[in-house]
Amino acid sequence: MRWWKVLGLAGVAGVAATGVVIARSERRRRAYTPDEIRERLRSRVEDQPEGHKS
Repeated sequence: MRWWKVLGLAGVAGVAATGVVIARSERRRRAYTPDEIRERLRSRVEDQPEGHKS
């Protein structure tokens, strides 16, 4: 295998690993408790104008 192929494969592996790390941290950041979700939904419903159906 030539050196440029090895370098390319290493680059692809690095990009994939970076994506995994970013996805994991985003999942942790967005991990809400059931109470937080309930409160957010209630506040959204209260903020809707009267007569608006979604």
